Amino acid sequence: MRIYEELFIVQPDASEEEIDAYAEQIKQIITGAKGTVDKVDKWGVRKLAYRVNKRTEGYYVLIQFTSNPEVVREIERRMRVTDIVMKFITVRVDEKLKKLDKRKKQREKRAKRKPVVPVAASPGAPGPGAPAPGAPAPGMPSMEQMLAQPAEPAKEQ
Repeated sequence: MRIYEELFIVQPDASEEEIDAYAEQIKQIITGAKGTVDKVDKWGVRKLAYRVNKRTEGYYVLIQFTSNPEVVREIERRMRVTDIVMKFITVRVDEKLKKLDKRKKQREKRAKRKPVVPVAASPGAPGPGAPAPGAPAPGMPSMEQMLAQPAEPAKEQ
């Protein structure tokens, strides 16, 4: 048994009853083959990235399920011959989960190998020997010294 996501786009002018009936038909195929339907999300009408069958919008439906690969072949076959379905894609999710788990284990392994570095002061706090906040940088006059100096007369051109 594997986890899959089936995303399909239905014509936007299809009625809600037609869409529900088709989603129910897909669920029956899955459950009839001893699979389980984990989630059915209706995203509604959305704008398509490009024109499909002279249409710019479509009704998106996502079904997440667990089943055998033979069930996926049957679902895709039915998607191809159904008139209201404009586009569909099937993604095997468990492969991604395996890759993410493997990557997580590798990170943990690397973290164990790294030596523990002592935690320094917070990034905003000044380090030892640094001027206090608001103090002028070394070699620069303070605000009081700058205000005490007479302003230079503007040069005329």
